[in-house]
Parts: sequence; structure tokens; C-alpha cells
Amino acid sequence: MPAIVGVVQVINVGSSGVFHIGDVFKISPFATSKTFAGAGSFNTGETISLYNAASTTNTNDTDAIDQPTVLNL
Repeated sequence: MPAIVGVVQVINVGSSGVFHIGDVFKISPFATSKTFAGAGSFNTGETISLYNAASTTNTNDTDAIDQPTVLNL
């Protein structure tokens, strides 16, 4: 169902990002990435208390392709 959209201000869209308003048939990524981070790496806020004992990040990845982007047009 169509929608009426008012004023929209876009400051920034990343190099492989998608800005979408309204109806859409297909949205597909043109780039993929993988991020490895330890415990508590992506926490945000003013007062965060983290108590991580011995923590390791497993970066062993045996997959050749995680998310293919071959036929994304």
C-alpha cells in the first residue's frame, strides 16, 4: 500500500548502503564484509561496566563464501 512521505533529510549513505522509502520489489547488497570483535566491543552508552574474564575471539572461518553477491543486479 502506498504511503505519503514528508520531508526526508539524508546526511550520509555508505558506499554499499541502501536508502529506501516506499514500496520495493527487491533490495540486494553489492558488497559484504565480516567483522570479528571481542566481548563487549560494540556496546554504546554513557556508563557501561564490563566484566569479562579470560575472553578470546575465534577468527577461524573455514567457509569460502558466506554471502554471495554474484547475481545481485
